[in-house]
Amino acid sequence: MIPKFLQYFKHTSAKIRSHAIACVNQFIISRTQALMVHIDVFIENLFALANDEDPEVRKNVCRALVMLQEVRMDRLIPHMHNIVEYMLLRTQDGDETVALEACEFWLTLAEQPICKEVLSGYLDRVIPVLVNNTRYSEIDIILLKGDVEEDEQIPDREEDIRPRFHKAKTHTTSEEQDGQESSDLDDDDALSDWNLRKCSAAALDVLANVFRDDLLPNLLPILKETLFHPDWEAKESGILVLGAIAEGCMNGMVQHLPDLVPFLIKSLSEKKALVRSITCWTLSRYAHWIVQQQHELYLKPLMTELLKRVLDTNKRVQEAACSAFATLEEEACTELVPYLGYILETLVYAFNKYQHKNLLILYDAIGTLADSVGNHLNKAEYINMLMPPLIAKWNSLRDEDKDLFPLLECLSSVATALQSGFLPYSEPVYQRCVNLVQQNLQQSMVGIQPSPDSKMAALAQPDQFEPPDKDFMIVALDLLSGLAEGLNEQIEPLVSSSNILTLLFQCMQDKMPEVRQSSFALLGDLTKACFQHVKPCIADYMPILGANLNPEFVLLPFAADFMPILGANLNPEFISVCNNATWAIGEISIQMGADMQPYVALVLNQLVDIINRPGTPKTLLENTAITIGRLGYVCPQEVAPMLQQFIRPWCTSLRNIRDNEEKDSAFRGICSMIHVNPGGVVQDFIFFCDAVASWVNPKEDLKEMFFRILHGFKNQVGEENWRRFSDQFPLPLKERLSTQYGV
Repeated sequence: MIPKFLQYFKHTSAKIRSHAIACVNQFIISRTQALMVHIDVFIENLFALANDEDPEVRKNVCRALVMLQEVRMDRLIPHMHNIVEYMLLRTQDGDETVALEACEFWLTLAEQPICKEVLSGYLDRVIPVLVNNTRYSEIDIILLKGDVEEDEQIPDREEDIRPRFHKAKTHTTSEEQDGQESSDLDDDDALSDWNLRKCSAAALDVLANVFRDDLLPNLLPILKETLFHPDWEAKESGILVLGAIAEGCMNGMVQHLPDLVPFLIKSLSEKKALVRSITCWTLSRYAHWIVQQQHELYLKPLMTELLKRVLDTNKRVQEAACSAFATLEEEACTELVPYLGYILETLVYAFNKYQHKNLLILYDAIGTLADSVGNHLNKAEYINMLMPPLIAKWNSLRDEDKDLFPLLECLSSVATALQSGFLPYSEPVYQRCVNLVQQNLQQSMVGIQPSPDSKMAALAQPDQFEPPDKDFMIVALDLLSGLAEGLNEQIEPLVSSSNILTLLFQCMQDKMPEVRQSSFALLGDLTKACFQHVKPCIADYMPILGANLNPEFVLLPFAADFMPILGANLNPEFISVCNNATWAIGEISIQMGADMQPYVALVLNQLVDIINRPGTPKTLLENTAITIGRLGYVCPQEVAPMLQQFIRPWCTSLRNIRDNEEKDSAFRGICSMIHVNPGGVVQDFIFFCDAVASWVNPKEDLKEMFFRILHGFKNQVGEENWRRFSDQFPLPLKERLSTQYGV
């Protein structure tokens, strides 16, 4: 079949030539063996069509070469010089669809190990082409309404608002955050999802990550010309490129940032809205550096100008400024506390200014602010400023309105930050969340039947129904988690007067991973806040938690159709389910104390298996180690016999996390287990020493436990053996143990 298609490559009809290449391209996608047999002939025939007069043929030639890079790079290597030359030419093709297809080549090549070797001699030619392609075309500007500067009064069209997806809550012990960093290179959502401008900027981004600062000698002279060009289109493209290379070329750019950042801050006031919006994004890409400098030099001027743009008269600029400010909030965290009044004043004013689409982004900015400054937000003046507009929006939305998603996320962060300051608003918010969960569960069980007077009622089958949108349940569960975390024991009256624990039992068995993930997060937070209500349910909850620990094979207990989830270790959703289930068990252990003994056998073997499994993600390793430690803290006799099976990965998992209460209880557990089974740590004692040295400031009684174990081991082996043993330590470890513990 392949040779037959290849014959059509020489057909007189351009349409047939193009169609023949497109058909063979499908064989590339499926990696059909028949194509692999004829691969060299196929490549030869492709080259024959490289300069075909028909743009559709050229586009399909480019597409074939891009796909071949991914599946048979080895066959292209002998031809790479000619291919690079060809793609350089086609990336400048007069037909933009051809140029876009060719531009994909640079993105794909960047993923290949030979990229640096292949392109090193071409950077001086590739970079100018890509930079030139980042300029808005005339048709782009028309489609973007780029000549419309003030459009804040024009209502949004609902079809322009992208669907939003909620990310269920995950409990992590490390300092890594699940920040929602946008990968979008600019805000051209009014254009097609992907165009030559975006592809070229993305290519510069990935090439910057391959070549790092080696890209700059070829790029900086071009940037100097474009950034200070009198035409706004050129300047705008230069600012976009400056943002695109930020990650890959940061080291080399640092020396230029003291001049560039003030220039960018000044560009936030440019006359053209498209320049102002891209400048917001580019500044966000350098926020990490800006926050590290003296506030007076960069952070304060940036914050002042960025907040002005939050209140811009152009909707695109409002959106870009809100997103950029959220990034700045994540980087600056509590550094923003002195400016909270001004920030909140601006964000609250935007409530009355924004149309529908940007209002959803505003929720994100407020939620991120709450996450970043935490309980510094809990001041009467800030609460009185922030809560009335949020509650007004909350009251105005119907239960089935999807705008509840970002608002619930926002309120979850605010409730956690405000702590007791949220108490006056807690009862109606809590009750509505419980109702949302209950309604969703009821719809899941019985379905949504047509009303009796509906024309469809007679046709409806009993087992046909529209499945509920479980995102409503997930965001409600996460807001309840935020309330429990923020209010702590003050949530007890709300829990006691509701059926949330019964509902939670059902949610924990849901087929949808994100529902279980959020359920386990809520269970852990309720365990910490009001365990007296959770304790009677533990016998029902523990088998479900135990069945959700293993990310490779998660079963849904008590479900009608037990559902094995294969290959889940590759799926972040299932990792997060296991993370939260593991963390919840650890929290329950602390509260149960010795009463946890009947449940140890249910979970311990799985936890030990997970901590020893190669490739287990870092966050799951840390949560597993902490929960094993906590189980050993409350039930050392039951856990200590397995000490030798997990002590090494346990120590290496927890050596890098910061001092906190979870780490404290886990290490108390490991000390208790060593007391019961000292032989279990002997083979890996150096790892225990290293883990002990990771503490910056342990509590005095914990430090005394470490002291006794270290000196007990030293006394048992003798001075000479200890000297030989400690000579294996890296010097910093040896010095720290000597200084802190006298060994």
